[in-house]
Amino acid sequence: MNEDLVHAVEVNIRENRRFTITSLSVHFPQISPSFLHEIVSDKLKFRKLCAHWVPKILTEEHKLKWQAGALDFMTRYSEEGDNFLSRVVTGDETCMLHTTPESKQQSMDWRHTSSPTKTKFKQTTSTRKIMCSVFWDRKGFLLVDFVPQGSTINAGVYCDTLQKLHCAIQSKRRGMLSWGVVMIQDNTHPHTATTMQNLITTFGWEQFNHPPLQPRLSAK
Repeated sequence: MNEDLVHAVEVNIRENRRFTITSLSVHFPQISPSFLHEIVSDKLKFRKLCAHWVPKILTEEHKLKWQAGALDFMTRYSEEGDNFLSRVVTGDETCMLHTTPESKQQSMDWRHTSSPTKTKFKQTTSTRKIMCSVFWDRKGFLLVDFVPQGSTINAGVYCDTLQKLHCAIQSKRRGMLSWGVVMIQDNTHPHTATTMQNLITTFGWEQFNHPPLQPRLSAK
């Protein structure tokens, strides 16, 4: 195999790594596509691979803030142990299907073979969705608060939800409000609005730092 030809193909590939064998053939009309493919894959050992998908492109500043947040959490746990984890409350917003039709399997019942055949209309999963806020701690769910159909979660709606969360903690986790709640939530606008911050201050809750672009806890 001509080494000059192989080198020329490699130079062309490095100029445009999204090439196809067909487009590469334009630059080497004297070479058959099958022979070009042999040079690319067997001689040069190139493989066509997809880029590795990541949720966000992080800067060095972002990475340092992530590291600082993790070290802060580990330090608190080292100093306070399980008492710290027992105070942590977190939550997030999610969309849920408005209706969930009964499946064919769920509609099965015991009958004789001579019994009349039941009919069931075919149903499809509804495309309608409803927004809700979900909160939990290490022991389980504390609150699932649904937003009225057609509404969005803004600062006012979120403050009402936090009021409900306060009541839920009071009723489901005796003594937790006295120990002090450590709230972990992302940095979306409803969570950082002044009215919401004032409400959390009134509750006496601590807000744990959530670095920018950090994955939501609900997605982990």
